[in-house]
Amino acid sequence: MAKLSGLQREVLALYRHALREIRKKPKESQDNFRQFARNEFRKNIDISKKDFAAIEYLLRRGRRQIEMYASPGIRNVVR
Repeated sequence: MAKLSGLQREVLALYRHALREIRKKPKESQDNFRQFARNEFRKNIDISKKDFAAIEYLLRRGRRQIEMYASPGIRNVVR
């Protein structure tokens, strides 16, 4: 496997963090959260690896979203 850049490692870490937070949600809504996370990452799969500004923006946005959805008051997400 090729060496990953720092931003690529950050994106993977963000995805893993999202999956860990999903495990804290009620069992009946975990699939909805998982599908939501997948869709959010897939929406941006075509961004160039060299578009650092866009990637950094999306990382910040993703961190804020995970922080918001990690709140215990959020029990489900609509797909």
